[in-house]
Amino acid sequence: MRREAESGRRAVVVGWRAIGVAAVVGILITVLAWLLGPSLFATSSGTAERTVQATVTAPADCTNPDAQETVRFQADGATHEGTLSGCGHDKDELVQIAVPEELPDGPLSVQLAATHAGMADLGRPLGMALLVLSCAAGGVYSFLVVRGPRLAV
Repeated sequence: MRREAESGRRAVVVGWRAIGVAAVVGILITVLAWLLGPSLFATSSGTAERTVQATVTAPADCTNPDAQETVRFQADGATHEGTLSGCGHDKDELVQIAVPEELPDGPLSVQLAATHAGMADLGRPLGMALLVLSCAAGGVYSFLVVRGPRLAV
């Protein structure tokens, strides 16, 4: 206080209101994001899908930019064929694919289960954790802005 008085500067006291407003805004943003529902933070696309094991019947060479492989899989007690957009698998190699719960008649376009959007359940918790961290960082930044520069001692 003495140094501040000598230099003619007034001490800036950060009240609990400034910190409280930042905390309330951060909590409000987090709650609203949570209430937006399952469409937030890369969750499932809404179509019911399941993961099944498939056998590659016609592999594709990776030199073709639009490589597609043919796979055979068992679902609902019947054998089905699907077209897998990918390459590099061997003939008779087993792969995990994502297929719709209700299979249409005829050929089906399938994707690898590990790369299909919505198959990873980590998206929502990770997105919420990053949102909370960004709210905390914003709160700390607002605290530093309201507090102002520190005086050298």
